[in-house]
Amino acid sequence: MNRTQPAGALAGRLKQPGLISAPGVFDMVSAKIADGRGFDALYMTGYGVVASHLGLPDAGLASYTEMVGRAGQIAKGTTTPLIADGDTGYGGLLNVDFTVRGYEAAGAQAIQIEDQAFPKKCGHTPGRRVVPLEDAARRIKVAAQARSTKDFLIVARTDARTALGLDEALRRGEAFLEAGADILFIEAPESEAEMETIGRRFDAPLIANMVEGGRTPILSRSELEQLRFKIAIFPVAGLLAMAAALRSVYGGIRDTGSTRDWDGDLYDFGAFSRLMGFERIWAFEREHMET
Repeated sequence: MNRTQPAGALAGRLKQPGLISAPGVFDMVSAKIADGRGFDALYMTGYGVVASHLGLPDAGLASYTEMVGRAGQIAKGTTTPLIADGDTGYGGLLNVDFTVRGYEAAGAQAIQIEDQAFPKKCGHTPGRRVVPLEDAARRIKVAAQARSTKDFLIVARTDARTALGLDEALRRGEAFLEAGADILFIEAPESEAEMETIGRRFDAPLIANMVEGGRTPILSRSELEQLRFKIAIFPVAGLLAMAAALRSVYGGIRDTGSTRDWDGDLYDFGAFSRLMGFERIWAFEREHMET
């Protein structure tokens, strides 16, 4: 069933007070469950999409076609505004232009573009390299010019902190805002003090990337608000919880040959069937069943 994300809803929410907490979604099950929980935004995680779709690491192995297809599925199947990971734009500046137009047409309300060199890697893993600042700023300028409306937001991410230090990351953040970014994402600060420095430096919406087991401390809602962050994304929380649950239930089946004595939580089968849209199928069959 196609649904609709109200145009400009995320841009409007940014102007309102309070932190936006966005869970990471990576397939239609995670997206539909998150969509019904009352969030202001969802975050399509590249790490999670690559893992769930390809079974591979987030290391530049997914194509534009694969990623924009997943973004379109999620956007059309949910009503919550979607922020979608667009990696480096999947090539040169013309590719960035094409990527932004494609993500906007797919129904996302924001796209994240980063300054890593190809092949890009997950922001909380080692070995990341960034392109020169001038090249990175051109990506953001092209992205901002490619969109058809300013309601479609450009999230500019820099991974410079890990390789080049916080000062360089801050300098890139300033350049990205001058190039037309709407939201700034300084990836992988390594302490609360660094996060405080970022919050003091910029008068723009800031993203905090809350990766359980990553480089950045996990903070509470009130702590993030005090540090002047506007959006907190939780890209892998759902993915890791799902993986832990699957390992547990599959282990029970392996050990006992059954789920009868497994003591974990299972989503109610009937409720899950309704979540997937079976009620419409049942209604259709009642109306059109041959007698």
